[in-house]
Amino acid sequence: MPRPPVLQTIEWKSVFESGKDYDAWLEAAESRDNADKMRARHAAVDLTAQAKGFLAALTRPVFIVAIAEDWCGDVIRHVPVLRRIEEAAPRLSVRFISREQHPNVFVRFLTNGGEAIPKFIFLSDKFVECGNWGPMPAACREWIARGKASGDVGAARKKVALLYEADASGAEVARELLHLIDIAASPAP
Repeated sequence: MPRPPVLQTIEWKSVFESGKDYDAWLEAAESRDNADKMRARHAAVDLTAQAKGFLAALTRPVFIVAIAEDWCGDVIRHVPVLRRIEEAAPRLSVRFISREQHPNVFVRFLTNGGEAIPKFIFLSDKFVECGNWGPMPAACREWIARGKASGDVGAARKKVALLYEADASGAEVARELLHLIDIAASPAP
């Protein structure tokens, strides 16, 4: 049986440190219109009191590497949720990188073999990879996969649009991201 390729070890601390914080990343956006859309979306995102309490109570640092580029609709929709979470969590730090900046990182996070962003990689306080998220919530990824399987991706995209409309505040995205933050912040079992 052939062996799978050996992937290059990623020095996550170095990757994280090479990224931009949210403000610098947004300032460097290629599209002012998309940057404005993200600012507006950010204003519409509101976390629950329970989520804010959880984030404020984190005792261990969590680092997130976000592979994101401002031209992408899913980035425009989901990065503001991540930003709102970061604002509520003193022990959470996010840095943004592009696909081209770290191709060896991005190739490890393809979606069903394809390039899709955003991708958020969750790292422990020791920069150990603990999980990843993206490019959209699990229910949306499932609808796209079902659309591909049935040969009707167009109908699946319409369903995803309805799901996004029903969750205008980003609550489902926040729920999924909080779960991964909880894992990355976990003490030893």
